[in-house]
Amino acid sequence: MTRFPAYEGKEIVEILEGCGFLIDRQRGSHIFMKHEDGRATVVPVHAGEIIGPGLFSKILRDVELTKEDFLKHKKRKKKS
Repeated sequence: MTRFPAYEGKEIVEILEGCGFLIDRQRGSHIFMKHEDGRATVVPVHAGEIIGPGLFSKILRDVELTKEDFLKHKKRKKKS
C-alpha cells in the first residue's frame, strides 16, 4: 500500500492553483476551487490540521490527478 504525503489544506490549495485551479468561493474554512475545464473540488483549510488520506484521495479524484502528477506540481512549485 502506498503512503500518502501529509499536507495541510493551505498547501493543497497552493499546489492546485499551480495546476490551473482558481478559488471560486469560500464558505467558512472550506475553499471551493474550479478549473476552466469544469473540474472542481472543495478543500478544508483548518489551521494546523493535516488532510487525511481519505479526503486527500477524494480531492485527487475530483480534480482528476494522480498522486504522481500532484507531486510533480508540488516539486515544480518549490523550484519557482
